[in-house]
Amino acid sequence: MRRAVLIASLNGTVLTKRPEGVIVDVNGVGYQLSVPLCSLPDIPEPGETVFIHTYTHVREDALQLFGFLNEQDREVFMSLIGISGIGPKLGLAILSGMPADRFVETVQNEDVTMLTTIPGLGKKTASRLILELKGKLPSLDPEEASSSRTSQEEIDAISALVNLGYKKQFSEKAVETAVRNGAGSIEDIIMEALKNLSEGK
Repeated sequence: MRRAVLIASLNGTVLTKRPEGVIVDVNGVGYQLSVPLCSLPDIPEPGETVFIHTYTHVREDALQLFGFLNEQDREVFMSLIGISGIGPKLGLAILSGMPADRFVETVQNEDVTMLTTIPGLGKKTASRLILELKGKLPSLDPEEASSSRTSQEEIDAISALVNLGYKKQFSEKAVETAVRNGAGSIEDIIMEALKNLSEGK
């Protein structure tokens, strides 16, 4: 049976963004969401707008929201928690330790060793994940998957530009253009991005 999503998505303003969670304001109501740590850098900064896919975990004493930047990531999460013994906490930990597109690829390749690099995931559980999920996980859109694999150099470069006073959305575009033009090291990416920003690209 497919799990009910309840609150399927939120579109609002980011109030706070921390490793322990994100709060999004929607028409004056603040929603607290737990998000995979590896997607945290791609969530807009406080004060900026965000559209985020959500999964609502219902407990007897509380509701807990989990947030994902794309539909495929949420589908992978829901597939994970559909396995006996895999709750939302472990499901989130798995996607915090490995981006969803890489997790799907690792399961399809039956790479137990790679899965055990995720903190808290032992060989026995990794083997069971492969057994139960192989061939059942959603196929990730190549363009969307590649966009989720932002390198650490790009993340650091965007952060540096934001610290210099540039808006995050312009910094991201400038860094993307710099990388597309062949910049590799963080120094080259920043220099090329600054050039792009000064030229209004």
